[in-house]
Amino acid sequence: MDLFEKIAANRGPLGSHSHYAHGYFTFPKLEGEIKPRMIFRGKEVLTWSLNNYLGLANHPEVRKADADAAAEYGMALPMGARMMSGNSNLHEQLENELAEFVMKPDCMLLNFGYQGVVSIIDAMVGRHDVIVYDAESHACIIDGVRLHAGKRFVYVHNDMASLEKQLERAQRIIDETGGGILVITEGVFGMSGNQGDLRGVVALKEKYQFRLFVDDAHGFGTMGTTGAGTGEEQGVQDGIDLYFSTFAKSMASIGAFVAGPENVIEYLRYNMRSQIFAKSLPMPLVVGALKRLELLRTCPELKENLWTVVRALQSGLREKGFNIGTTTSPVTPVLLEGQIPDATQVTFDLRENHGIFCSIVVYPVVPKGVIMLRIIPTAVHTLDDVAITIKAFEAVQEKLAKGLYSKAEVPEGLQR
Repeated sequence: MDLFEKIAANRGPLGSHSHYAHGYFTFPKLEGEIKPRMIFRGKEVLTWSLNNYLGLANHPEVRKADADAAAEYGMALPMGARMMSGNSNLHEQLENELAEFVMKPDCMLLNFGYQGVVSIIDAMVGRHDVIVYDAESHACIIDGVRLHAGKRFVYVHNDMASLEKQLERAQRIIDETGGGILVITEGVFGMSGNQGDLRGVVALKEKYQFRLFVDDAHGFGTMGTTGAGTGEEQGVQDGIDLYFSTFAKSMASIGAFVAGPENVIEYLRYNMRSQIFAKSLPMPLVVGALKRLELLRTCPELKENLWTVVRALQSGLREKGFNIGTTTSPVTPVLLEGQIPDATQVTFDLRENHGIFCSIVVYPVVPKGVIMLRIIPTAVHTLDDVAITIKAFEAVQEKLAKGLYSKAEVPEGLQR
């Protein structure tokens, strides 16, 4: 079959719904300044779908730093990959400050989070090595694992007995190949909101020889006494061999970093193909990240405000009988019973009649019959925002329980 004919016949699990989803349920356009209330299709909505945890996206000091850096440097400087012509003192300063903040000896800047994780995995393991990873790992980890030419084993999410079983399998293989073992998990899982059992994983190092790589995209800036992440939260930061986070969450920007031992970071600098063959992170993004990191260090009230909202939201939802799963982080999933058509109607009702914009997740990301409303609280939300949202959720839950959504058609105007 011709490739284009194959695509026309099978648009993929998400693309198959694009005739009515595009522009509303998928690829929606939120307009206006980044804040809790934005404009969606001409109407103001209370927005819970932006990973702007600490409210830095529109912080006046951040906005000024970004603007001043863009005016001084433009978006092109430095030109070229860092290895060749794209390095600068400011890039190295940011790396040093990030390493100190997450309590690691060294750090390497990355252009993007998703690409960075894939490339770290690719650079760290060869065909004689074995990867063991959590079953609920983010897509960037899954895609990195797919590139691995050697063996890879998955363990049941946060199940240390399952992890130990896979480590035993991995050990038998490396005893023959002479390779090593890389265990990969997340600090905070972005859908469920629960923390990876980093303490449990690190404890297994007493029995097995492996290195631990943690993707802490949702934990950096939000977890731990200083905001250094989930390892700090659980008291095992030293047990994390490679610590990764993106700037796209708490830092509200573009870019990422990986931190670890000096010799390993030096190895990655010379072997991560996504960085060796890519243009350096533009100077305004580096300067902006320095300002953001400064605010993480010097403004603990940002994280305190975030957790005030998180506690009010999560306790309020639980008191009203909502199932928010096992979250122990700001990520707040609200689990409802219903099918995909119900999810469509719930989303439409929340946005059009209650002015609430949040992400909605359905099968295959969650089991059949489950609708997940994924809420991301931020430091700039208010307790009034929380109260309004819980009231709206109560209203849609009542309709859902009565089966009213299942009888409704796709709203007019959404068909393409």
